Amino acid sequence: MDINVLAKPTLQQMAWQDLELGMFCHFGMNTFCDQEWGEGTDSPLKFNPTQLDARQWVRTAKLAGFKYFVLTAKHHDGFCLWPTKTTDYSVKSSPWKDGQGDVVREVSDACREEGLQFGLYLSPWDRHEPCYSDKAAYDDFYAEQLTELLTQYGPLVEVWFDGAGSQGREYDWQRIIGLVTQYQPDAMVFNMGQPTIRWVGNEDGVAPYPCWNTAESARESMFTSDMLTWMEGTTSWVPAECDVPIRKRHWFWHPDDEVSLHSLEHLMDLYYRSVGHGATLLLNVAPDDRGLLPEVDVQRVIELGDEIRRRFDAPLAVTTGGGMEVTLQLKGEQSVDHVIIMEDIAHGERVREYVLEAQRNGEWVELVKGSAIGHKKIDRFTAVETSELRVRFTECAATPIVRKFAAYSVS
Repeated sequence: MDINVLAKPTLQQMAWQDLELGMFCHFGMNTFCDQEWGEGTDSPLKFNPTQLDARQWVRTAKLAGFKYFVLTAKHHDGFCLWPTKTTDYSVKSSPWKDGQGDVVREVSDACREEGLQFGLYLSPWDRHEPCYSDKAAYDDFYAEQLTELLTQYGPLVEVWFDGAGSQGREYDWQRIIGLVTQYQPDAMVFNMGQPTIRWVGNEDGVAPYPCWNTAESARESMFTSDMLTWMEGTTSWVPAECDVPIRKRHWFWHPDDEVSLHSLEHLMDLYYRSVGHGATLLLNVAPDDRGLLPEVDVQRVIELGDEIRRRFDAPLAVTTGGGMEVTLQLKGEQSVDHVIIMEDIAHGERVREYVLEAQRNGEWVELVKGSAIGHKKIDRFTAVETSELRVRFTECAATPIVRKFAAYSVS
């Protein structure tokens, strides 16, 4: 294969893939109505998070080692978490802060203070807005909402377009993407229009293996098997993001729901099958009706971050290299049970098949076989005593360039 035809990421995509862990935050009218999908008929008077502390949300993400934070500025019910000029169905009509509050501003400021990158979710589907049935009028309405968010809250790392509820609806994606390009050219675009990142296709937080970084289509939502057709000009490099709630099935907070909290063991398994498969993990943690993350959720998220650091912050040895084989020397015989391999994806995703081996008694013993490496591949295996590891690339699109080859003893 001519290496010049290999798909390659943009600098912005490479920076986004290096983030690896993001926190999703579903918060809005649903939080106060014990529901997941509101119909847009609930009174703004119900929205009153009297203890809202965006810094608690963002600091929790930072303590856990998350690198970016995505907020639902408007969900399908149409209620806006910022004082938009487009509708009265927003925080300005609520009793919270006497209608003078702005959740988007508070989260944006908290992210800036804590050093996390900030992203926004703006549902195309709007069950409240009367003009939704008038395509031209709603296209203007949506473009105005999007422009407010793109221009008033600083740099954005990601703009999240949810396909749910929009089956069969055609939005003015040329105009929408044009606004993102004009005002936030470095932001990733999630899954619709002219995406630079794609939905992995499930809400389980796992990427299939192999999960190649190239794709020509992606599922629109959980509620249809239809595949999205992307705009002309979409890059062929479209890495996957794995979104999942920390509580089983629920994206928004519900009272008496603590029993559904995922275990640390389950969350670590998701990490292996998302980040460890070269994708990015976006874990949803929902504030309650006080406007605070519940303590049990905070504790679990921090436990997750601590466990990831315990396992992978201190490699036994690490190297880089190129060619069809890269070796890794350890300091004498050591027990190894994990290996991380990363390609230098600036040059494309070159590896198609590989074999990981350990030196044992003067012979190479196979530990793992795989296909995709891409941004990152985490391999775990029964502990082996060895002083040397090697990875052999048995099928490639071009000569591999290894950004990182590291060994760990986790157990």
